[in-house]
Amino acid sequence: MYAAIDTETKLLLGIDVFDQHGTDQAAAFLSGLAEKHDLSDAVFLVDGYGYRTTLFRIGLSGRLDYTERNLIENCPVSSI
Repeated sequence: MYAAIDTETKLLLGIDVFDQHGTDQAAAFLSGLAEKHDLSDAVFLVDGYGYRTTLFRIGLSGRLDYTERNLIENCPVSSI
């Protein structure tokens, strides 16, 4: 599952479920997201260097940040 959320407004920007995970699926999700939203100032919290490669492939940048990522993943749904 891939999801994107605006952390300021708490709006869900996109979600997609694939039967496999990997950089090709991530690229498909991010490409679709980029068609609908301006991602020029977006921060991507990814869980591996392969996904940074995916971001680069489609012209985006990313950084590994496990602290922020873990906070978002462990956030109760009621507070989002």
